Amino acid sequence: MKAVGYTASKPIDQDDSLFDFELEAPSPKGRDLLVRVQAISVNPVDYKVRMRRASEDGQPIVLGWAAVGEVVAIGAEASMFEPGDAVWYAGAIDRQGTNAELHLVDEWIVGRKPQSASAAEAAALPLTTLTAYEMLFDRLRVTDPVPGAAPAALIIGGSGGVGSITIQLLRALTDLTVIATASRPETQAWVNELGAHHAIDHS
Repeated sequence: MKAVGYTASKPIDQDDSLFDFELEAPSPKGRDLLVRVQAISVNPVDYKVRMRRASEDGQPIVLGWAAVGEVVAIGAEASMFEPGDAVWYAGAIDRQGTNAELHLVDEWIVGRKPQSASAAEAAALPLTTLTAYEMLFDRLRVTDPVPGAAPAALIIGGSGGVGSITIQLLRALTDLTVIATASRPETQAWVNELGAHHAIDHS
């Protein structure tokens, strides 16, 4: 199968910083799903890993975590999905990535792709949405009242990937006043369209 990988951390403008290569198609075992990848997104974790992790055995490392695709085979212990199911997920950092035709992923971290979004649209969501949701509700616990504090949230960089999802989650799941920063008129208008009550020019 075709894949995109790298072996050494090089500046992105070098021809071999990322390269196409052939990789043996994996076989699902246990709870694994074998997914034919239809769309992926590039996230900060991709370049951070590429800049810090080099191949130790000369074999290319495949990046990519957030993905959308179709299940083509399942492991013997998998029970939540069947071949033909459209799925999306954020993957696992300790496995080969999604920048390949086929990808193995544990079914426990997979969801059904929303029918209202195209593959490309849906691929932009898993990692950013998980990051925003866990930050808001697992770490910051924004629904817990804070004595003496205003019922509001300030989103720095509201037009970015995580910021834009954070605005929407806050509006859909809380009663907090949402204040977002954005530097350009068009990004300020966009964060307002996403649901921010107020947009502030952070420049």
